[in-house]
Amino acid sequence: MTDDASARDLRASDADRERVAEILRDALAEGRLDMEEFEERLDATYRARTYGDLAPITRDLPGHGTASVPAVSLAKDPERGGDWGSRIVRGDEPASTWAVAVMSGFQRKGHWTVPRRFNCFAFWGGGEIDLREAYFADREIVINAVAIMGGVDVVVPPGVEVVVRGVGVMGGFDHREEGVPGEPGAPRVVVTGLAFWGGVGVQRKLPRSAKQRLREERRRQKLERGEERRREVEGSRHDLHDPLGLNLHDRRDRHRGGSGGHGRDSDR
Repeated sequence: MTDDASARDLRASDADRERVAEILRDALAEGRLDMEEFEERLDATYRARTYGDLAPITRDLPGHGTASVPAVSLAKDPERGGDWGSRIVRGDEPASTWAVAVMSGFQRKGHWTVPRRFNCFAFWGGGEIDLREAYFADREIVINAVAIMGGVDVVVPPGVEVVVRGVGVMGGFDHREEGVPGEPGAPRVVVTGLAFWGGVGVQRKLPRSAKQRLREERRRQKLERGEERRREVEGSRHDLHDPLGLNLHDRRDRHRGGSGGHGRDSDR
């Protein structure tokens, strides 16, 4: 942020506070802040009213990966691309195309690129395929899961359309998430395969970043309610001490004026 005094006095917006909160979340994930420091700075962020209040919160943290980037910018930069188009990465090399668990387990989660077709096999074991933070090699991807006396769980984020086409033999596929309309531009996930004495489940969960934002929003609302209650208590105390709406200075002036007049009458 610029050192110009007038700029530091400008009122910060909710979007400005959210940009600072995003830098703090990145710093927590990278190990630059511990949880206690993160919570303290986050509370200060939501209490901030001006750019001058926000600037010290991230002064010792790199912004967006480089220390030379200012912690708070007066420029209204566009929000980070959270649209589905940014997560469809045609042509990128998939991070993984298959997984096997034989009396063991496998897991695919975090930032990984899901291929057009992902094959997995679980025998006396289990696997988890988490798509909440994944990128997609195409608009439609197929997860072919074979579970024999084992299980595979597929986790999708809100907004993704799910189609289940698997076959269960003394086992089954979870169809509960079918029929939920997808968001415009969101990928379509087709779950197919075979479950023999086993199961393939499909769950819809919020991404971890969204959960973190919900917790932060609740904390911000709690702080705002606490500040509002504090103002109400202060107002109540003022009314109790001054029920007629006269401050102490006014009452003293009236008393002195009355006493003086009485004394002058007595002298007469």
